[in-house]
Amino acid sequence: MEKQTVAERIAALLRVHGVEHVFGVPSGDWLPYMEAFAAAGIEFVLVANEASAGFMAAVYGWLRGVPGVCYGTFGPGATNLATGVGGAYLDRAPVIAFTSETPDSALGRTKQMMIDHQELFRPITKWTTRLNVANVDGIVHAAVREALAEYPGPVHIGLPSGIGDQPAGGGAAAAGLPASAHTPAPDAVSRAVAAIRGASRPVLAVGLSAIRPGVAATIDELSRRLAVPVVLTPMAKGMLPEDHPWYAGVLFHALSDRVAETHRQADLVIGVGYDPVEFDYESWMPTVPLIHIDPRPADIDRRAYPHVIDVVGDIAPALDFLLAEDLPVAGWDMAALAERRRRMFADLEPRAGLFGPFAAISILREELPENGIMTCDVGAHTHLIGQAWRTPDPAAQLMSNGWSSMGFGVPSAIGAGIARPDRPVVCVTGDGGFMMMAGEMATARRQGLPIVFVVLRDRALGLIRIKQGRRGSVSDATILEPDGDRSADFLFGVPVRSVSDADGYRRALREALAAQEPTIIEAHIEISEYEETILRPHK
Repeated sequence: MEKQTVAERIAALLRVHGVEHVFGVPSGDWLPYMEAFAAAGIEFVLVANEASAGFMAAVYGWLRGVPGVCYGTFGPGATNLATGVGGAYLDRAPVIAFTSETPDSALGRTKQMMIDHQELFRPITKWTTRLNVANVDGIVHAAVREALAEYPGPVHIGLPSGIGDQPAGGGAAAAGLPASAHTPAPDAVSRAVAAIRGASRPVLAVGLSAIRPGVAATIDELSRRLAVPVVLTPMAKGMLPEDHPWYAGVLFHALSDRVAETHRQADLVIGVGYDPVEFDYESWMPTVPLIHIDPRPADIDRRAYPHVIDVVGDIAPALDFLLAEDLPVAGWDMAALAERRRRMFADLEPRAGLFGPFAAISILREELPENGIMTCDVGAHTHLIGQAWRTPDPAAQLMSNGWSSMGFGVPSAIGAGIARPDRPVVCVTGDGGFMMMAGEMATARRQGLPIVFVVLRDRALGLIRIKQGRRGSVSDATILEPDGDRSADFLFGVPVRSVSDADGYRRALREALAAQEPTIIEAHIEISEYEETILRPHK
């Protein structure tokens, strides 16, 4: 059999690991790889901006459970890509990022577009390396393993210019998927059991890392067995349904002071997969003991919180060990919790006669099918979605709460549409985030993705404006003037519907969800509801 080129070998290895799409903006040096991917059955998805490629790859990794793959060329291509790769790093998404780099013969020289990509990506990846033709297999397999290992994250592989057409050398044999972390130490489990037996009002705090081992049913059982409230971090939404009798709400987001009415009463916190990249323990926990169940020890100020029990290892067996014990029923008042939950959701209902963000989110939830995926950008609306959006499973609502980059919403929806073409996809974004990624409308149209992009138009950076108001600041956060509200009928070939009331919005949603093409819905909203509900005290 004819020896494979470096590009052909990389394509073959990625295909073995389940990769079917690669996102990026090509360069001349990337052409051999594009050709090899096409021959291997991997589609190269051309995007408008390399940052989008990183965000799309991250969402692809979340939803497919394989590394998402992205590419950027020398210099500015790589620096653009770094924004999306940083998102994969702090949002815990398995990604392999390729960039073209200076050839070995020019290392250390001053060249057009050339910077040190290894130094660029080292702080925002789990591992960065340069490919060499002698060990393509070993490097690609190691990259896959590292990207998927706990905590998942991005790996960067620099491709020295000109090696794509060279014959690939031997290298290491195929490697398996990452090994499980390990079973938690029995003495740590015993200490946790003793702490639970000594507490009267424990609370479960479920975080991002609990999604990956699929322990939602176990958390449901544990909360019912112990009769304890459950709080979620924003990216763990969907791990417990909002109508669950022990659901207490989402930390950090809208009406967080209402959620605090419950967790401030706790005399023990049991963190399950709690990743502080979203919201550190100290920002909301009362000064009580902590049981931290996770592959990593708790990241917490142990001077302020000296009583920490680290149950380090695989989350699933740790929870099983707890369920096997004879644990007492806690002393929480279920009726009081239910009333707090009822009041919280009642205060997130749309106001009569007002077309604001509450109405936009509520109507969208009613119209989007149960199996739909909603992605959201970063902004004031994110805080409402984090608390108000009913989420049937963790893959049904995607947000960035570790990296928290504006501009995430549009490319994440496109990544979701490509990764899960069997599910309807809607994006909710503010006008600021949409402006950053408007060029990706061409990507959505070219891919034939029937995504609905809901743009909440208030002509300003809403979250910044609220913070300015509370500081008494007078600087202007306006990003669009009033006379700029008139919308074109199409943007990059995507139809635009402009609405300013609830009935028109509902009609536009129904038509857009039934369409076989992407649609933009400009929802001109009144934003007073933001001030009433977000940036509330957490303790």
